[in-house]
Amino acid sequence: MTAFESYPGDEQLRQWRRDFHRHPEIAFEEHRTSARIAELLREAGLEVHTGLAGTGVVATLDGARGPGRTIGLRADIDALAIEEATDLDYASQTPGRMHACGHDGHTTMLLGAAWALVKNPDFAGRVHFIFQPAEENEGGARVMIEQGLFDLFPMDAVYGLHNWPGMPVGEAAVHSGPSMAAFDVFTLRLSGRGCHAAMPHMGDDVVLAGCELVTRLQGLISRERPAHQPAVLSVTQFHGGDAFNVMPATVELRGTLRCFDPALREHLEKRFREAVQAGADFHGLAVELDYQQRYPATINDAEHAARCAAVLENMPEIEKVHLDLPPCMASEDFAFMLEKCPGAYIWMGNGDSAALHNPAYDFNDDLSPLGVAWWQALVRQLLN
Repeated sequence: MTAFESYPGDEQLRQWRRDFHRHPEIAFEEHRTSARIAELLREAGLEVHTGLAGTGVVATLDGARGPGRTIGLRADIDALAIEEATDLDYASQTPGRMHACGHDGHTTMLLGAAWALVKNPDFAGRVHFIFQPAEENEGGARVMIEQGLFDLFPMDAVYGLHNWPGMPVGEAAVHSGPSMAAFDVFTLRLSGRGCHAAMPHMGDDVVLAGCELVTRLQGLISRERPAHQPAVLSVTQFHGGDAFNVMPATVELRGTLRCFDPALREHLEKRFREAVQAGADFHGLAVELDYQQRYPATINDAEHAARCAAVLENMPEIEKVHLDLPPCMASEDFAFMLEKCPGAYIWMGNGDSAALHNPAYDFNDDLSPLGVAWWQALVRQLLN
């Protein structure tokens, strides 16, 4: 009996997931992870395409009922540059790298669904299983699209999921519209004349100017944003100076700005640039600003969201489907796929775990069988 013939089972899912967890790889470096995914897909008998975005993997399965619609199912495969602090027996074996967002679990669930559907392809149409690199910060979805994802693998709709800490296992959430926020990053450098700290009038106080900017920029959120439209601006880094008695010549600030509405996003960027320049001009400083729009907002197609909710509500494994949870201000590069192809992105409860991107986080293995069941149910319902 081959490994494929003996699957699927909860223990096999657990072994797969914990193997991925032991060997985390960050954006565009997921070489071992990608090779293992391709190996398992080929073992199941699937046609496998590798190389999109470097480490991306796509497998295709045709249903036994003949032609029909085509859908894509996506899992992210990368880890984070975080030092793990769990003491688990399957903890990361790579210093400074950790699956702190559950992508090891997302990968496992989609692999399990692929194996299960190969064993029983009782549907009409085609499924593309998309294993995407570099979700964290580097836009692997965008790169896969630029390199021909939707040209090589045309599809009528695409779907994604994310585990959700704090939501009980057996519960899920679907948003009819925005699910995750757009994501912009900024780095700004203020430069002037350094001087002795005892004689600040002989130089330029870039620290004071930077502190004023931190406060000034929050005015964009409190006074430039319509009250009904969420937005968050966070200055996350402030670097400057090396000595107690020296006024530094430069300071550097970094951070993020997030919102959902595209028009508000453009307005806030414009006003951000104006506020930075005005602050620099007031203090007589030079300013360098690098402002980058990274990810668009993740916005579900309402019709596809409704289909997902209906499938979840008919699954005996799912105890509750939330349709009214507020969207999250975190971001997700699945948004690039939804800009090109209609679809939806759901959340599935990870139970009482540490938060995402926390060194103590761990994906809940009890969720894996539910994720496998979800993907199968979605395929059979939509391609029936």
